[in-house]
Amino acid sequence: MRTSESAVFWRRLIGLFSLDMGIDLGTCNTLVAVRGEGIVLNEPSVVAVYKGTNQVLNGGTAVGLAAKEMLGRTPGSVSAIRPLKDGV
Repeated sequence: MRTSESAVFWRRLIGLFSLDMGIDLGTCNTLVAVRGEGIVLNEPSVVAVYKGTNQVLNGGTAVGLAAKEMLGRTPGSVSAIRPLKDGV
């Protein structure tokens, strides 16, 4: 195989095992879209963490809608936050 043929071969092979994805880390919602499937994830951009350690609650699952439901209702040791503010 010539170099260009080899490159095409590897690109096609890798393409079999990958997805074309788009990720939008928005200040309100985080979206993940997959080519051919559309939006596969649409969750609020919120995370609940322990103050001091910034460890995510519930084994890392207190994100998105689960964390949004905690906004304004957390004990003193926990903070539900929107990590992105004003697009940054």
